[in-house]
Amino acid sequence: MWTIETEYFYEIEVNRSRFLAYLMPWQRFGGAQDRLRSEHPKANHVVYAFRYINEYDRIDEGFSDDREPRGSAGQPVLNVLRGAEIVDAGILIVRYFGGIKLGTGGMVRAYGDAAKAVIQAAHLFLYEKKYQWSIFAPYERQRAVEYHLEREGIEVLDREYSQKIRWILRGGKEGMDRFLQLARPMLSRVEMTES
Repeated sequence: MWTIETEYFYEIEVNRSRFLAYLMPWQRFGGAQDRLRSEHPKANHVVYAFRYINEYDRIDEGFSDDREPRGSAGQPVLNVLRGAEIVDAGILIVRYFGGIKLGTGGMVRAYGDAAKAVIQAAHLFLYEKKYQWSIFAPYERQRAVEYHLEREGIEVLDREYSQKIRWILRGGKEGMDRFLQLARPMLSRVEMTES
């Protein structure tokens, strides 16, 4: 399975209709349809499809045709996401009607082609389940700990300062294991919870 870390955009035109495709990480997907509607008030439709890994390690997915004929817009976009084996992401496609009716088959092809184009423009990463960690270290170890976190590409969600520094982290198990191998002598405590 594959995923993305940032948002991508691609535009295609089919019989004078414009299809603006946005591929975005799952964390940014909520509210994106409303945001795109406000950014494109003259657009006729904002279609979407998504796939993400839920808390039970199962894939949840869904789509919206946004007033296009049933199954002619969101379903083809979802099928492209499935075919590309992309998870924790969604595609939204803004359509500006160009005056020429495409018919159901034409819409299926156009929405599918827009989804394929934005995926081809994207940089995909192998999906890795993310975990949330808390680590604790004395103040004098802060620079060394942060050096190793950056080196392993572990995301720092928050820092708390009290008697010791507490970092709240998010990352894959392999990167965290490498970090702990190097940094464990600097740490006073490590806690892991699934995110």
